[in-house]
Amino acid sequence: MTDYTQLLAEAMKARENSYCPYSGFAVGAALLTTDGEIYRGCNVENSSYGATNCAERTALFAAVADGRRRGDFVAIAIAGGPKDGELIPCPPCGICRQALSEFADAAEFKVLWATGEDIEYEEHTLAELLPFGFTL
Repeated sequence: MTDYTQLLAEAMKARENSYCPYSGFAVGAALLTTDGEIYRGCNVENSSYGATNCAERTALFAAVADGRRRGDFVAIAIAGGPKDGELIPCPPCGICRQALSEFADAAEFKVLWATGEDIEYEEHTLAELLPFGFTL
């Protein structure tokens, strides 16, 4: 088992930048590449709701904008909960799961979500969370 302590800490840091005036639910994500680089993202809400972007996709899109492609990713950590409250389990939504499957091997890619402030977490593969995902 890999030690994901730093990755989870990065997700918690990213959560601090969350823009969530409508839901009050702050989420941070940290995406780990095969060469050890970490891309962070936070949720960014919008009054139209449909224009809101999740933390996981914010991190993924930042990595793709930086030139990363399929096969470059190892794991993502997610930390979420009320803006000024404790962390609660926050698995990725279906859209984020599908977006991640476009760029990662679902059987190998790890998805972690913080379950407590002391770097406690659950670990799953993307395939477990998206058993019938599709790619080209």
